[in-house]
Amino acid sequence: MPPVPPRIVVAALRGGSGKTTLTLGLIQALADLGLSVAPFKKGPDYIDPFWLSEAAGAPCRNLDPYLMGGPQIRRSFAHFSRGCQTAVIEGNRGLFDGMDTVGSYSTAELAKTLEAPVVMALDCTMTSRSVAAVALGCQKYDPELDLAGFILNPVGTARQEGVVRRAVEEATGLPVLGAVPRLKLDMPQRHMGLVPPQEHARVAEALHQAARSVAAHVDLERLRDIMAQAPAWSEDEPPEGLLPASPPSGPRPRIGVVRDAAFGFYYPENLEALANHGADLVFCSALMDPALPEVDALYLGGGFPETHAPALAANAAFRASLAAAAEAGLPIYAECGGLMYLGRRLVVDGQAWDMAGVLPLDFVMKRRPQGHGYTLCQVEKPNPFWPVGYEFKAHEFHYSEPHPLPGAELELAYRVRRGKGLIGDMGGLMRRKVLGTYHHVHVLGSPGWAPGLLQAAKG
Repeated sequence: MPPVPPRIVVAALRGGSGKTTLTLGLIQALADLGLSVAPFKKGPDYIDPFWLSEAAGAPCRNLDPYLMGGPQIRRSFAHFSRGCQTAVIEGNRGLFDGMDTVGSYSTAELAKTLEAPVVMALDCTMTSRSVAAVALGCQKYDPELDLAGFILNPVGTARQEGVVRRAVEEATGLPVLGAVPRLKLDMPQRHMGLVPPQEHARVAEALHQAARSVAAHVDLERLRDIMAQAPAWSEDEPPEGLLPASPPSGPRPRIGVVRDAAFGFYYPENLEALANHGADLVFCSALMDPALPEVDALYLGGGFPETHAPALAANAAFRASLAAAAEAGLPIYAECGGLMYLGRRLVVDGQAWDMAGVLPLDFVMKRRPQGHGYTLCQVEKPNPFWPVGYEFKAHEFHYSEPHPLPGAELELAYRVRRGKGLIGDMGGLMRRKVLGTYHHVHVLGSPGWAPGLLQAAKG
């Protein structure tokens, strides 16, 4: 196999520091040079990868040390960067932030796993020489990390840039590759992140605006030299879970996927794994379609049903067809926003909206997150998708709170050993062949997920 392409990890000191905007600009600027770019995002995330995909013109893949582990990350990176001329990996949170005091699962650990140099964005807001002390601290903190340069983001004036640039380079001996002025981009935010591009009518203009700013203020040739100096390595094996052990045989079940502006949280690897294992995917919309299509199982992902609640409630025909299919025994696997859609009502700002009514719950949107972070679950009850005893890693991030209907008898499939359960420390609400959960899985972290959904579809 050919070696992995030249690469760079873009990191910062904290989340919300403009790292995604800077990465978008770098990817777009490299693409504008005629280079094919493989985009990657560290950590569990759906929205930033949407934007990175738009910039690169190729699907962005998630690399998560907690969910996948190092060997799977190297396999995934090699598999999905194959044939590309460059790869850009956006870190998350602070460079050394992890689950513990030694930075397990941090962006720094990911960079070392990929043997990738790191370019760090330094926030220069209302400061000057102190930035050099921060840069020097990061350089010395982990000698095994290939910290290769810095980008000042943002800077206010030419004088401030000059002082910071000289101070950082004199203190660290590393280059400052650019100084980006504060950008005024038309990219609105929601729930501690960007709004998906599907809801942003001026995606292309926003991307080009970022690219123009970055290209004008970052030394792209020097950046490419750093990327090219990354060590060569190769990986022959595809990531576990993406492909079946042997080619699928027999009839191909039809698995429906509800994908629209309300439900867009699907890792591309999950969809590809279903197809690779023998499913024909049938996409539909809970907002626009008059009824659920004829399928053998349904995958209902997360998203923002709360921002589309009036439209989802208005499509009563689709809700009724989905409820009838569930009652007739259709296997349905629903995550987070999909779980909320399967409830009776969704309450947003005090107003209740009718949902599908498959599960005996109402969901109430709160002002603060009700579950956020990595999870670890162990299956305890028989269900259509997971074998009893199976342990899987996942992640959750939701603002909704579940309220069981009076007298409802809830049957839950698994115990949540890390994270927050749906009811107590239990998750995975079941009814007939439906399972709804707040926990998002990535197939490369849970290789048994796709075969389980295929098996349920085959009956």
